[in-house]
Amino acid sequence: MTIPALTYSDDQAAAFDSITDMLRHAGIDLDDSLLMPPAGGADQVMAVTGKAGSGKTMLLAELYKALEAAGVEIVSGDYESRKRKEKRTLAILAPTNKAASVLRLRGVPATTIHRILYTPVYDPEYENIAEWLAGSGERPVIDGMNEISLDRAAAFYAKNKSIPGALAAAGLRGSDFITGWKRREEPLDIGFIDESSMLDDKQFEDLKEIFPTLLLFGDPAQLAPVGQSGTMVFEKLPKNRVLNLSRVHRQQDDNPILDLAHALADPDLTFEQFERMVEDASKQDDRVVWGQRVEVDLMARSPVLVWRNATRIRLINAFRSVHGAPEDALLEGEPLICDGIELPLKHRKKRLDLEARGLIKGAQVVYLGNGRKPGFSRLHVVGAEDPQISAASIVKIEKPDEEEPFIPFAARMGATFLHGAAVTIHKAQGSQWHTVQVFAPDLYAAARMGRSEAGQPLWKRLAYVAITRAQERLIWVVRNRLSKPQGALRVDDLKAVSAPALTLDVQTENEL
Repeated sequence: MTIPALTYSDDQAAAFDSITDMLRHAGIDLDDSLLMPPAGGADQVMAVTGKAGSGKTMLLAELYKALEAAGVEIVSGDYESRKRKEKRTLAILAPTNKAASVLRLRGVPATTIHRILYTPVYDPEYENIAEWLAGSGERPVIDGMNEISLDRAAAFYAKNKSIPGALAAAGLRGSDFITGWKRREEPLDIGFIDESSMLDDKQFEDLKEIFPTLLLFGDPAQLAPVGQSGTMVFEKLPKNRVLNLSRVHRQQDDNPILDLAHALADPDLTFEQFERMVEDASKQDDRVVWGQRVEVDLMARSPVLVWRNATRIRLINAFRSVHGAPEDALLEGEPLICDGIELPLKHRKKRLDLEARGLIKGAQVVYLGNGRKPGFSRLHVVGAEDPQISAASIVKIEKPDEEEPFIPFAARMGATFLHGAAVTIHKAQGSQWHTVQVFAPDLYAAARMGRSEAGQPLWKRLAYVAITRAQERLIWVVRNRLSKPQGALRVDDLKAVSAPALTLDVQTENEL
């Protein structure tokens, strides 16, 4: 077959060929750019596995480009045009907004699993604009919109491929365009799932109902989801359906962070020996830092990664203390982690609204200030395509040695948040940050306990996941100390680049 111009390693080329065969059975011939009806038969699931740096993301990106060039329609989370019988579709998904945003930064139009499980209900008039922008309809005539506004929308969409963004450029808001959400009824064709080590069995079954052809990308060295008994969904597939990328592709100038990650595969390596490797690397490359304390200024946007909840809570309270945060209020710029949605069944539509806008469990959020109603917060959802929202919030600040969290303010129901200045390594999976601080004393505690997971020392799995969250710089913190902040928390940079806020009222005035 003809492999794309990009130079592949042998294992990448073999994986590309195997996936091409699977796609051909699904009616998509990448060799000749032909789209045909699927051959039918049993659903197809295949996995591409490999450690950090093995080229999984590069392979995913090249497969996306090949499918798009063949005429396959890419389904994003913000708009899906009317179903056509001859249309073949591809959706590229990740478990979290942050993981999806990492792919989008590399030019891959990824969205979250939730945004595909649930589909938008559109306002009919604005749907005509969306169909025109997507190339499936005539230029519309809309009362109250002039030709200049439509031209602005078309120019934005040509560059960014975002329907809500194009409508905003025309002077409209996404909340005008999307009137609600419903569980997806129509299946799609092909699904690429990145960070599939995070999938649990229920999510996997939901995805198989939607996609007859499913391709998983995952790292077997990461931590399995809680409740999965140390196993990942792709480990249950037949061996001939798992394509492993074993070669590690380094950057031209090498990558000391990846070198440290792969050193953990040595079964004889002790924690003390690994720390010496980190210290030695820090003397040779400034991308690795031997930290004598936690840098508090980084915690507002890049949480400290820890193993134990007790450590997480102590660091969060230290962060709030050095910033002078009052107990009865949040400061603008404090980081939060969404811990779920607390709404009764009668508010199912509002729950879908919140989750579809990015407030899914584990979402990283920056607090921008009080909303217009009591209990409401203005929030910036990190990694979301339309990041600013206003929502009823329940904020819980956990305290050391106290069973119940302190709640500085709360709506009666809505999105629930924990503080996000520090997070457990389990919750950090799927996310990446430019600079990552790893709290080494916690990993030392895991090493001393001698615990194992899936046949490997737990501290090694924790260390591997933690240090591979770093895109450019790793700080290995060796002492239980916190620096002083160099300045106040800030939000002006978020407000400057964000779209107009979307208000999601999950309570009525009477309920307040």
